Amino acid sequence: MKSLALALAASGMIALAAPVAATTWLETPEARSAAAEAADVARTDMIAKFGTDSLKPGHYLWDKDAGSSGAPRVVVSLDDQLAYLYRGDELVAVSTISSGKPGKDTPTGIFPIREKKAMHHSRKYDNAPMPHMQRLDDYGIALHAGQIPGHRASRGCVRLPAAFAAKLFRETRVGTPVLIGA
Repeated sequence: MKSLALALAASGMIALAAPVAATTWLETPEARSAAAEAADVARTDMIAKFGTDSLKPGHYLWDKDAGSSGAPRVVVSLDDQLAYLYRGDELVAVSTISSGKPGKDTPTGIFPIREKKAMHHSRKYDNAPMPHMQRLDDYGIALHAGQIPGHRASRGCVRLPAAFAAKLFRETRVGTPVLIGA
């Protein structure tokens, strides 16, 4: 099985094994390619670890026995509508998501978590609640708890099931890399 570290090394993004500076994000073709490759690797890891290649909307799997060493990293697959949490090279969890709907697409690339708030309300969208918000850019894109209807339905954010969002919030920190691939 090809590891996430190998995928990042092959793409020249191996430096992301440690948190990246909270003031930068990479939306370059190389970063998009690395994020897409990481999503492919994560899908393979999910099948190997959890024995499945799909989840019902709003569901997630979490390996409570996964090791606690290694820097956290989040991989999001827009095509599969799944998010994966790694610690080092080890897949810890996978969850369904709801990303940006057509015309409000979720950006692809590599983003560090820039800000975290346990309870945030949107300044753009009618004060909408965004529990366990983890901001990825300066324009309002974030990971947060929200409705997971089984298709792309957000205005660009990555919505997560509430219980998964809470656990993920505890695992990450400002600077944790989030790789978003098609």
